[in-house]
Amino acid sequence: MMRLAALLAATALSLSAADRIIVLRAARLFDGKSDRVVSPGLVVVTGSRITALGAGAAIPSGADTIDLGDTTLLPGFMDAHTHLSSPFERDYRVAEQAMLKKTVAERTLDAVDIVRRTLMAGFTTVRDVGAPDWIDIGLRNAINAGKIPGPRMLVATHAIGATGGHCDPFAGFVPGLFGRETGVPDGVINSPEQARYAVRYNVNNGADVIKTCATGGVLSLTDEVDTPQLTQAELDALVDEAHALRRKTAAHAHGATGAKRAIRAGIDSIEHGSFLDDEALDMMKARGTYYVPTLMAIQGVKEMISDGYLPPPIEAKGRAAMASLDAVVRKAIAKGIRIAVGTDAGVYPHGRNAGEMVRLVELGMQPAAALQAATRVDAELLGLSERTGTLEAGKLADIVACAANPLADIRQVEKIRFVMKEGVVYRKD
Repeated sequence: MMRLAALLAATALSLSAADRIIVLRAARLFDGKSDRVVSPGLVVVTGSRITALGAGAAIPSGADTIDLGDTTLLPGFMDAHTHLSSPFERDYRVAEQAMLKKTVAERTLDAVDIVRRTLMAGFTTVRDVGAPDWIDIGLRNAINAGKIPGPRMLVATHAIGATGGHCDPFAGFVPGLFGRETGVPDGVINSPEQARYAVRYNVNNGADVIKTCATGGVLSLTDEVDTPQLTQAELDALVDEAHALRRKTAAHAHGATGAKRAIRAGIDSIEHGSFLDDEALDMMKARGTYYVPTLMAIQGVKEMISDGYLPPPIEAKGRAAMASLDAVVRKAIAKGIRIAVGTDAGVYPHGRNAGEMVRLVELGMQPAAALQAATRVDAELLGLSERTGTLEAGKLADIVACAANPLADIRQVEKIRFVMKEGVVYRKD
């Protein structure tokens, strides 16, 4: 009888939550579809979904009203490039040691705090593009089950790259330290056949998206930042297999040669792109390839350099990327390339993700377009447009509110006052 009573109580609670009606009121609303802010802001939420919005929306009887005052209601923000299982460490040496000294359990507990911090910053959806020890899978599943608060996560598990490249987890360590060579289970490939195997391996283990390293990176000691690291045949096989399995693809690519190989292969998005040339940008425009410039990563590198925490080879690569990236992004904006917000969270302190929108505006993007890049455009890139990304009746109630008017001052997106994800309120200042 006690078990039956508990089951009935849980069912009643579930029905109550599903039927609960919340009315959000604010001074303004930006729906993510248009480039305007409208006043006043009003959204009706029933259970997990938006059921009405706008000044003329009917208010059902018995609704709970939350008055958010002089704020702007917005779609929940998205970050298309995160590493939520990687705590930020300003000192490169400390970060290296943490990988060897912390257990998987400790690193997972660190990540639980990180996902909560990311959600409280207004980011209700993220694409996590590389994590060790399946921590990202565990985070995603725990969030989906309601065990911990965090953003909706699309995860890549192990990023796929070449031996000794930016995605090789053993690169730079003493040979034999781990007792074996890296291989497909670590995301390391050296042929088109292994590329297909690695995609299948990741999908079998829960990957929502496939991430690859097409070039070297800034924070890796064993490669040049702009060198290509996978052949055209390897990238062709990787993207073809991922798309056959209905998974989207993302390519870490600083250098133009590697990026162009990925674009020719049909990659869905280019990440970073510090040294993209005009040919690469024109290819992206023609093919509809998304660009995720991760400007906040360069901001994090800049801060680490100023504090003297990077080894000289990495500092040199960071300075080269810093000197080039802004001009590339300005060109991409001018060419009308589809730019999505992704930050490389973990290379800078987690929770500062909204700074990416600020940087995009500083480089010439209109504030409304920057907001759309973090909402509607990201949703298109991630394949979630039917569920979220804009404030529309029928979509999930992923809603945030920032102080004042972000179209007048984009820095207001860094001042989040309210966070709702799927109708559940997580923050209300």
